[in-house]
Amino acid sequence: MTADPTQYGDWQRAAALLAMHLRDKGIADERVLQRLSAVPRHEFVPAHLRSVAYQDVALPILAEQTISQPYIVALMTSAAELTPKSVVLEIGTGSGYQAAILAGLCRQLVTIERLPELAEAARERMARLGLQNIVSLVGDGTLGVFSHAPYDAILVTAGAPEVPQSLLRQLTDGGRLIIPVGSAEQQALLRYVRRGETWEVDKLCDCRFVKLWGTQGWELPTPAECTS
Repeated sequence: MTADPTQYGDWQRAAALLAMHLRDKGIADERVLQRLSAVPRHEFVPAHLRSVAYQDVALPILAEQTISQPYIVALMTSAAELTPKSVVLEIGTGSGYQAAILAGLCRQLVTIERLPELAEAARERMARLGLQNIVSLVGDGTLGVFSHAPYDAILVTAGAPEVPQSLLRQLTDGGRLIIPVGSAEQQALLRYVRRGETWEVDKLCDCRFVKLWGTQGWELPTPAECTS
């Protein structure tokens, strides 16, 4: 049985070891690694999974969603190239873990979640951690959040069949969009950098995320499909 690092108040050591592991895997941004060391990931996973909270794996959370693998969180955050002045949009709050990482690296984070129960649970966690530079919303993330645009970076934590044009239009010139794009079974994690009215595109890695549901994402299932 895996020892639970949170049971004995030793989560900081477990988080530091996780950051060292991610450095060995190629994550070079020290600000990102320091932030990963400072955020208690066990606060964002179900109680029965706390013993594996600091392993480099994705884990299930409420509503058949997941908390992303720490390597992917670190890779996406590094690719966003945040500064203390950055205004950031996150699509898909989920557990709130990625939001907690981002909030410590930017001036303001706007995060939007489709499922109210996930958004509320994430708000409670972020409040306990004293994170005050976060605007947490419920809605269709595929449309972005125009009221707070433009953004220096947008991170999408669910897989899209194609890139939502609304998100590209809400970037600042030079802004970065990090998004998984592809089929339901497999996506490529892409970075779009806005250059006026054109976008430079780089592939970061292959990946597999849950679906990005919404107007400019995957079509929402009907009630009959949900129960079949």
